[in-house]
Amino acid sequence: MGLCLSFDKAGQQGGDSDSHVEFVGSNVHLVTTKSNWEEKLAEATKDGKIVIANFSATWCGPCRMIAPFYRELSDKYPSLMFLLVDVDELSDFSSSWDIKATPTFFFLRDGQQLDKLVGANKPELQKKITSVLDSVTGPSK
Repeated sequence: MGLCLSFDKAGQQGGDSDSHVEFVGSNVHLVTTKSNWEEKLAEATKDGKIVIANFSATWCGPCRMIAPFYRELSDKYPSLMFLLVDVDELSDFSSSWDIKATPTFFFLRDGQQLDKLVGANKPELQKKITSVLDSVTGPSK
């Protein structure tokens, strides 16, 4: 389903990691069907939560590299809903989101896209989460 993109600490594109990590856990919910996706979005809308959807693949080194960080973020920001979509298991659904590289992160509110990040760029992912939260709650003092 396309490329997998990785970035090193300086934000430069980097290589793959061979270490195997679990993709879900903590507050990360695996989406296995389109109806499961719709249920999660409805739940987030009802609860007033912003959704961060990680379109990923188990064979993708950068996806495996960022998975533990994504899980840490899900623990750090319980007011957000963190979803994981395997692009191979839900290929038609992923194509409908125009996924060209993995990982691709979408930031959604009430089902509408607020932002998007392509690639395993930890600083940028953290920055976008902070920005999305600030846009909802206002900057913290």
